[in-house]
Amino acid sequence: MAAPERSAAPRRVDGTTPPGNGSSGDGTGPGGPASRGGGRRLAVSTAFFSIATGVSRIAGLVREIIAASYFGVSGAMSAFTVAFQVPNLMRALFADAALQGAFVPVFTELLEKGRRREALTVAWSVFSLMAALLGALTLLFLLLAGPIMSAVTPGFHNSPELRHLTITMSRVMFPVVLLLALSGIVVGMLNSVGHFSVPALTPVIWNVIIIGCLVLLRHQFSPGHEIYAYAIGVLLGTIAQFVIPIPVLLHAGLPIKASFDWRNPEVWRVLRLMLPVTIALGLINFDALINSIFGTLVSDQAPAAIDKAFRIYQLPQGLFSVAIATVLFPTLSRLAARRDYHGVRHTMANGVRQTLLLLIPSAAILAVLSQPITRLVYQRGAFGGGATHLVSIALLCWSFSLPFQGASLLFSRTFFSIQRPWLTTALAVVNLAVNTTFSAIFYYPWGITGVVLGSVAGTLAMALCQAAVLRRDLGGIDGYETVRTIARIALATVVMGFVSYFVWWLFDAGLGRSLIAQIISLGLGIGAGILVYAGCVLQMNVPEAHQIKRLLPGRARL
Repeated sequence: MAAPERSAAPRRVDGTTPPGNGSSGDGTGPGGPASRGGGRRLAVSTAFFSIATGVSRIAGLVREIIAASYFGVSGAMSAFTVAFQVPNLMRALFADAALQGAFVPVFTELLEKGRRREALTVAWSVFSLMAALLGALTLLFLLLAGPIMSAVTPGFHNSPELRHLTITMSRVMFPVVLLLALSGIVVGMLNSVGHFSVPALTPVIWNVIIIGCLVLLRHQFSPGHEIYAYAIGVLLGTIAQFVIPIPVLLHAGLPIKASFDWRNPEVWRVLRLMLPVTIALGLINFDALINSIFGTLVSDQAPAAIDKAFRIYQLPQGLFSVAIATVLFPTLSRLAARRDYHGVRHTMANGVRQTLLLLIPSAAILAVLSQPITRLVYQRGAFGGGATHLVSIALLCWSFSLPFQGASLLFSRTFFSIQRPWLTTALAVVNLAVNTTFSAIFYYPWGITGVVLGSVAGTLAMALCQAAVLRRDLGGIDGYETVRTIARIALATVVMGFVSYFVWWLFDAGLGRSLIAQIISLGLGIGAGILVYAGCVLQMNVPEAHQIKRLLPGRARL
């Protein structure tokens, strides 16, 4: 157990001690009235973002259900999985969190200092620079897709048809890297001025477009090539995801302007920050590609089975950890810009405890009910009982990493906010090394289990190392309070796990396995577990549970 941390003023990230008591002096510090009002707004934003992200993840799950009913965990589905993971890795390197992790702190700091015109110049200069660089990268990949994709599918060398599918679909989907990078700048600008709604909802539209392509375009291709409808849907959905936030940007008073001031010091500052962020997130997201590489050596079905389990895993991750980290990131950046490291520490620690409050029980539900969840979500059409067995094994293994992944995400955003991303970059190397080593050792004797446990081990190592470094640099991370909270959460989770499984087993035995019966038995099992868990954490006075309760309509007592 971690020792109680001192309450003295924390050190700055450069090792010195900031003046005063951590308050910004303008009433916006952690203890002032403005802070309380801002905290309420942050809580509401987090709740909305969680709901919107939850809708998006549910839409994504519907997309996966439809795709699984058409393609199961066939070789074609594995080819799509690998073909999508390469542009997805590039997206992690140059778009979304990587670009936003470098751009948002600089853009927010300029706004905080009243340099709005310069902030817009920097934003659109970064936009034009990314368009030029990633446009060139996209053209290069289209030329070299053959050897690149052959290198990451060693198990497909004896299957020319699967290799051809993988190469062609990767060419169709690679332009999403450019589109998502440009979209990431637009979304980063909106988030920096407090607009979260439309960026949170655009992934829903992305999923709806893909679903439409799967249903309407699949029959336009010859047998064995229907999977191309999925790849086309990804491209069309990403185009929509880029276009939709632009009118909101204009309405928010952030005009579009042609700017090519690539020599601006702040543009180079974004690029300098982006380099370690890119390496760190690229290494972290390389895990998925490692899973697929070793998966192709297990069987043709393994990459698709691992990915299908990961899609279910992503639902609570996106609903809770991504939402909390995304909403808190601009706040962490503003506090860091004011050198209010006490506020950074408090905000981050509270966010971590909120994340664990939601993800530890989520992990338990995924673990104890992995098979009935997989059966209900996927088992229909081309997805049979054998596929359910493979995916449920992978889901059980994935569940162990869920709390650590959530904490690690917020730790990473904290490093980015204080503009010290090189440390988390070094730790990402540890993550990758642990993952690769474990997967290489265990994929042969343990199959899918060994591959996924490699990722779990890497995530665990990453989160613990990040916590240790932040504890040093921020003068603590409220570790004692966090450990006390985790202990109470763990106790409530054990009770919840037993209740959820027993209620599901009781109704499953009595109602059978029809679709309606599965929905009822699983829904009652999960619902009973949630009610018991909520009652336990509230009864044990977990502060973060009461924070969430205050957001409920009417604040009804549970």
